[in-house]
Amino acid sequence: MKKINLFNCKRTIIVAFAAIINSTIFSSVSHAQNVKELENGPKLVVGIAVDQMRWDYLSRYYDRYTDGGFKRMMAEGYNCNRLLINYLPAVTAVGHTAIYTGTVPAFNGIIGNSMFFDGKWDSPVRDWKVKGLGTKTKEGNASPHRMLTTTMTDELRLATNFRSKVISVSIKDRGSIFPGGHCANASYWMDSESMDFISSTYYMEELPKWVKDFNKQKLGVKYLKEYGRKKDNKGEYVADFWELMYDAQTYKQSAGLQEKYYDQRTGTILKYLPWGNTYTADMALAALKNEKLGLNPEGVTDFLAISFSTTDMIGHKLGPNAPWIEDTYLRLDQDLKRLFEALDAQVGKGEWVAFLTADHAGSHNVVFRQEHGIPASTWPYYRIMKELNDTLKAEFKFNADPIHSLECHNIYFNDNVLKSNPNYSASMRQNVIDFCIDILLKKDIVAYAFETKKIPDYVPEPVRTMAINGYNPKRSGDIQVILEANVTEDYDDGYKKDYNGIPLGTNHAVWSPYDTHIPFIVMGKGVRHAWDDNTHTINDIAATICALLNIQQPSGCIGHAIDIKKKCDKCSMNK
Repeated sequence: MKKINLFNCKRTIIVAFAAIINSTIFSSVSHAQNVKELENGPKLVVGIAVDQMRWDYLSRYYDRYTDGGFKRMMAEGYNCNRLLINYLPAVTAVGHTAIYTGTVPAFNGIIGNSMFFDGKWDSPVRDWKVKGLGTKTKEGNASPHRMLTTTMTDELRLATNFRSKVISVSIKDRGSIFPGGHCANASYWMDSESMDFISSTYYMEELPKWVKDFNKQKLGVKYLKEYGRKKDNKGEYVADFWELMYDAQTYKQSAGLQEKYYDQRTGTILKYLPWGNTYTADMALAALKNEKLGLNPEGVTDFLAISFSTTDMIGHKLGPNAPWIEDTYLRLDQDLKRLFEALDAQVGKGEWVAFLTADHAGSHNVVFRQEHGIPASTWPYYRIMKELNDTLKAEFKFNADPIHSLECHNIYFNDNVLKSNPNYSASMRQNVIDFCIDILLKKDIVAYAFETKKIPDYVPEPVRTMAINGYNPKRSGDIQVILEANVTEDYDDGYKKDYNGIPLGTNHAVWSPYDTHIPFIVMGKGVRHAWDDNTHTINDIAATICALLNIQQPSGCIGHAIDIKKKCDKCSMNK
């Protein structure tokens, strides 16, 4: 019989007991630390979304940025170099919603910039049950009621029993409404006609006095008169776009001033000028001051969501290689510096957190790529839709167009037209779908086409997952088209009269990295400085900010929190 060493047994028991005590102590320390972080979190979070900002703009123009804007974020913050969109399509409304909900269209329900409701196309923020404030146009009839999940801003309000204040600002309605969430104290966006900032009765009964006073300054009109394109006595524009900040020869990261693929039909619209971003920053700063954001008397965290939208409007007209794009980001950099300095002054340096990302990116112009030997084609969706309708009418004897629309590479059939055919049946409808798919698959620019509810196993990753994530059975179309790499949607298709019919500017929406690779930087209280080359998704943004604030993730969140927190030197659990 083997002898038992009582000394070793006692020693094992003592070591085990010590380990349990240690674990309990460290667990208590960790819990206490989390509680302390919760009580001593940032006074204000500022979410910044830059519409159509490619990730590589951070490095492309780095040498020309000031120390207080983009460079400050990169120097002080946590830099995610490989953050990707994981759904289709990569467009504005979907992107802003994904950033703040931490989930994909399959769950949050926002599947495009336009959506099909009650047999009509409409904006995803359109709400006829509410009234506009500060406007008499339909632009005020808007709310987040079509978004099916909560946002990180909603969760902040819930976590503090609605003591936190949430304000969102953007020129675009969807760029303000979705980030603000369902529970925002206020969301403000710009009326196109008056250029005033407006809201709706979803949020309040009347615009605050400070907003009315801000609008009385007519800053949008002033910016447009001072910096907009001028006309001569014949009513013709005398200059293309605006005067660059610096000598044109210094814009070495950009193409020439007179490239044939620039769309010069911008007119005098503030949304097509970089001062639209300045105007947005002005409004955000006014909200910061007048709402006393970051100075909450309850001691809880406030949230200011800002979406800079003119980068998208200018990008569509010009593409990423125009000197005016470079100029736009150099000017935005100065607006960011102004914003950060105001945050330091009001909230206190080291007392706030800001993150910067984008709703989507954008491709190089097709002509530009072709001129440099890079494969490039366009998706002329108006012409393709006409071809499909004409062919289907001839084949199946329809009296009207059976395809209602082709939105974000989704084909929507008009069921009323299909059912009006005397030979209509479920099998005939399937034959129409199959016939349409066969036509699409014969096109060189199409990689895959399939029924949205029957995604084939042979569609490769990550595109297959992106198609699944973008599919909402109650709101998506009947057929999904996946374009070949290097194919860009021609945003001006169907309206070409000048410019020799070439594709102008650029677009976005597809699965390729030029549309889906976006920046994500977080800086401020409790955030460590680091460079992260691991792959993350847009859904991780909400999860990360919620983890930083120690609050619940949004109701549909599928993201994973990125470890951006500063480590506690005194706590061995974090070593």
